[in-house]
Amino acid sequence: MLRSCSRCGRIHSDNFTCKNGIRRKYSATEENKLRGLSAWKSKRESIKERALYLCEVCRDQGDYSRKALEVHHITKLKDNPDGLLDDDNLSCLCIYHHKQADKGEIDADYLRQLAKKRDIESFNLL
Repeated sequence: MLRSCSRCGRIHSDNFTCKNGIRRKYSATEENKLRGLSAWKSKRESIKERALYLCEVCRDQGDYSRKALEVHHITKLKDNPDGLLDDDNLSCLCIYHHKQADKGEIDADYLRQLAKKRDIESFNLL
C-alpha cells in the first residue's frame, strides 16, 4: 500500500522509512560534551558581554561588527580541555574571524593580547 510521506511529500510504500528531516547525530566527543555544559554557556555569554558584543579583531581594526558573534578557544579544547572556562583562552569573534582563527590565519598570541585588553577595559568600566 502507498502513502504520502509527511517528511518529504513524496509517495512511499508503508514499509519504507524516509530519511528526510532526520538530523544526523554527531559523535559525542569530549569537546562536544564540554560545550553542552551550562558553565560553558554562562562563560560564553560573559565573554560576549565583556567584549561589548563586538568582534575583538574587527574592533581592533576600527570596525564595529556585532554580526554572528562566537566565542573562540584560542588553544583548542582537544589540546587543552582544562582551558574551557579560562578567560585568557577565550576570544569573542565574528564568524569570519573565527574561521580564520581556526585555520591558523590569525596569530594565537594576537588573540591573547586582545583578550587581555578586553579584560582590562571591562575591569575599568566597573
